Amino acid sequence: MSHRRAHRVPQAGMAVRTQLPAPVAWMRWLPVLFVVGLLVLEPLTPVDWPVSFVLIALPLVAAFAHGPLVVAGATVFAVVFEGVLAGTPCCAGRSVGYLWDRHYVASYFCTALVGALGTILAAHRTRRERTLADVRFVAEIAQRVLLRPVPHRIGNLLLESLYLSAAAEARIGGDLYEAVPTAHGIRLLIGDVRGKGLLAVETAATLLGAFREAAHDEPDLAALADRVETSMDRRAMLLGGSELGERFVTAVFAEIPAAGHLVRIVNCGHPPPLLIRSDEVRELDRGQSAPPLNLGMLVDDPYHVDVYDFRPGDQLLLYTDGITETRDPDGAFYPLVERLRSWGPLPPRELLEQLHRDLMAYSHNRLQDDTAALTACLLADQRSVPPAPSAP
Repeated sequence: MSHRRAHRVPQAGMAVRTQLPAPVAWMRWLPVLFVVGLLVLEPLTPVDWPVSFVLIALPLVAAFAHGPLVVAGATVFAVVFEGVLAGTPCCAGRSVGYLWDRHYVASYFCTALVGALGTILAAHRTRRERTLADVRFVAEIAQRVLLRPVPHRIGNLLLESLYLSAAAEARIGGDLYEAVPTAHGIRLLIGDVRGKGLLAVETAATLLGAFREAAHDEPDLAALADRVETSMDRRAMLLGGSELGERFVTAVFAEIPAAGHLVRIVNCGHPPPLLIRSDEVRELDRGQSAPPLNLGMLVDDPYHVDVYDFRPGDQLLLYTDGITETRDPDGAFYPLVERLRSWGPLPPRELLEQLHRDLMAYSHNRLQDDTAALTACLLADQRSVPPAPSAP
């Protein structure tokens, strides 16, 4: 089937109706090619070899890509065409008497039976495809709410984001990112929830909700991380159970003030961000990472804020371990830093597009894990920078 997404169209009596994607062209034309092949084969075979019997399979061939009405029509056509090939001297070289030969009559009944089964199969397949299209549609809406697109520009920053799902049918998972303009600066978040499925999505939603609210209220980045940690702990207690209570999230909090060429980082057990400059690519890691969120109760150390220079033209890349743990067919991990150095400085959008293409090529289109990335580039010209919004 085609990988094009189903979409919704207005329908009388309801808000929207899912329109199924069309199958690939060769599947739509397969019944026609089947009949054409039969017509080519029929004159080449002896009269005693009635290849028209293969028309029994035509309804099932049509059921692969067409709906029940088309399959029913193909069944009627197959029965009629079998009769034509059985009793038409000019076409098949047989006398009219063959038309009601018991072997041909059995062929008619078998074709009708297979056609009825094919019609039921096509109806069931169409219903399942519509259900899958509805699930995908809901998942896409949920992802837009959970991982809403970041603005392409906030103040003097250019921003871009990337999300890749390891499963072709999945649209949402446990990787997350966010960018929030506040009175304290532009605050960025990237995180990776342990585990998969609905619990991971719920955890990601809790973390994003806590971050979006606290980012405006907490003047200090360490206090912001601590408040998000408190929200995650509260959620774990409400869920109960050892497995759910031990669920944790690795995350990086970043803050880029509206004035001042610096970036503040709080790392909670996450892969360190990368600073990309015209002459270097380096990890922002001083070995003072805090535990992942929801594991802070195990360690009494407060969150540590690392401060780095962030000059005009610099670019900050936040990413999840789905990138660095991508493997090639030989099992080698993806060399992110080396790849970035070989590409040279790229604008945010081109950087993530190149990263996307390179990841797919490196893994031969077989990603092992969900992947998210968020990049922020400080513009050189800051004369038109709008003031940072005040906290609500």
